[in-house]
Amino acid sequence: MSRPQSNKRVRHDGSHTGRYVSARDSGRITAPTARTQSESPKWMAWVILGSFAVGVVMIALNYLDVLPGSVSPWYLVAGLGSIFTGFYLATRYH
Repeated sequence: MSRPQSNKRVRHDGSHTGRYVSARDSGRITAPTARTQSESPKWMAWVILGSFAVGVVMIALNYLDVLPGSVSPWYLVAGLGSIFTGFYLATRYH
């Protein structure tokens, strides 16, 4: 069986219940940023590509035994660090 419906009216005490508030006013939407703030500097793309290239070349030259100090794991670490830096900068590029 269903519950009997109450005929009582709901009284509001002046609170804002049911009042429409836009999403922007309530803070649920972030205002768009200006176009000039979201652009990366022109040199950043070249730094990203350069760090990728330096990392790959350093690892290749290490295994070809061209770098001073013979084959060293530190050249591998430096090359991977350079590649990681390129990936990190690439995620920040706009």
